[in-house]
Amino acid sequence: MQVWHHPLEAAPKFGPTVVTLGIFDGVHAGHKAILELACDHAKHRGLPAAVVTFDPHPSVVVAPQHKPKFLMTLAQRLAVFEKTGMDLAWVIPFSRAFSELSPEEFLAGLQRVLEPVELHVGTGFHFGHQRKGNLDVLKAWGSAVGCEVRGHALKAADGGILSSTRIREALERGAAEEVETLLGHPFVLSGIVVEGDRRGRHMGFPTANLAWEQEQLPANGVYITEVRGSHLQQARLGVTNVGEKPTFEGLKLTVETFIPGFEADLYGAHLEVGFLHRLRTERRFSSMDGLRAQIAEDVIQAQAWWEDHPRKHGHT
Repeated sequence: MQVWHHPLEAAPKFGPTVVTLGIFDGVHAGHKAILELACDHAKHRGLPAAVVTFDPHPSVVVAPQHKPKFLMTLAQRLAVFEKTGMDLAWVIPFSRAFSELSPEEFLAGLQRVLEPVELHVGTGFHFGHQRKGNLDVLKAWGSAVGCEVRGHALKAADGGILSSTRIREALERGAAEEVETLLGHPFVLSGIVVEGDRRGRHMGFPTANLAWEQEQLPANGVYITEVRGSHLQQARLGVTNVGEKPTFEGLKLTVETFIPGFEADLYGAHLEVGFLHRLRTERRFSSMDGLRAQIAEDVIQAQAWWEDHPRKHGHT
């Protein structure tokens, strides 16, 4: 997959193509359905499939006070685009000047570069200055230039709305299974393992302290997680604490993962921690012995759950 970071006015001619447009934060199940459909239609037409997205998120530029906590890094989004079969990912730098382009000016640039013969978007997609561009604007433009425009309603399996906002709300409740259903995959925090306070090691449960790259976190608590990384030959069970370690008067938010049966040094390793199930909320213990006993019980419960859900994480 080619990746572009060209401004609209500087991009070289690439088309004709089948195109999909959007932010795709989280690349949830609805997003993936649109991406896969666009790729499928592109193959049938014998044309490349292109996804057009924006970085940073438009709200960072036009309404920073309302900026959401993002579910994915740009690198994660690009990895999913490539996995769905996209030939081109065009990441348009979102600037103040770009935000002031009218819908018609944006579409003229899109037409010059990609010459879309087919375009797929969610029905709620808005674009252009003051978000004046919508599906109706796209369809009128498509009729004029000979591009078939298809809008797709993004619905969850339960019939409710499927949106990044709903996913963030579920994460803030610690509802890991609901999040996985909405995303179509577990929510993943990724980052480098850094030095912690080593309290877990002193208690017999050494943890990998993650310097996470995403903005959104699950609710504080203890989770069963799936851990992947270059230092691991396969996905491993993790028991992950998200929180401030109140037993130790913690003031700093941390994400720490204990990997049962794994003893190698992970400092400096890049890990991906996928959240599968919340075991309990984070709470304060009156003694180290009480905390140690609870962690041991957490590990037993996690191992039992992991064995009972083999298809969930694909381990053998």
